[in-house]
Amino acid sequence: MKIGDALKVYFVMGSTNCRDLDPEKTLYEALEGGVTLFQFREKGVGCLVGHECIYLGNSLRKLCKQYKVPFIVNDDIELAIELGADGVHIGQDDRDPLLTRKQIGHDKWLGISTHSVEEAKQAVKDGANYIGVGPMYSTKTKADAHAVVGPELITQIRTSGLSDFPIVGIGGITLENATNVYKAGANGVAIISGISQAKSPEQAAAAFRKIGEDSKSKSLQDFCSKLQKSSQ
Repeated sequence: MKIGDALKVYFVMGSTNCRDLDPEKTLYEALEGGVTLFQFREKGVGCLVGHECIYLGNSLRKLCKQYKVPFIVNDDIELAIELGADGVHIGQDDRDPLLTRKQIGHDKWLGISTHSVEEAKQAVKDGANYIGVGPMYSTKTKADAHAVVGPELITQIRTSGLSDFPIVGIGGITLENATNVYKAGANGVAIISGISQAKSPEQAAAAFRKIGEDSKSKSLQDFCSKLQKSSQ
């Protein structure tokens, strides 16, 4: 699976993010609904540690394998290696990307969070396979979230020379505003509470998937329209 395609509906979750269902059931429903990439993010107050974290991670990893969905671990390199993850996602303040790449190898995906055009370009130089851009909107999921940058930053990054590089928008994305993120030029959207806190994670994931597919179809139509006009 190409990275750009995998980013379409990027579900991020840890044990503390779930609503009524346990993490395994929440991920199962999300996979049934059509998420295309999953990140295990076990952070924050009340998160699992040690063997409990590894046990849950293994359970979630097995589910992703069944659905042929890539499995990413947030920040924790040792955990990622232990679980046989497909990649790692790190923030600007987490760890050195060059060292991270050396630790995980060149066959794993490396995602880096960015909050400006400069950080985006640096992440590409540092070997990222994709970048997360955000926060798109205000979010309560991360207590240490950066200031909102909005979908406009994705457009700025696209026009700065990274027209084809895989980008996922992250932060405060809902069914009501996801279309704006795709329109700005993102390959996909990263969602935590929009799926994990939904009454039906399966239906929420399916709704995000439909928005992504509709937006991609609309972008193709717009491209064909521009191409037709330029040939007249």
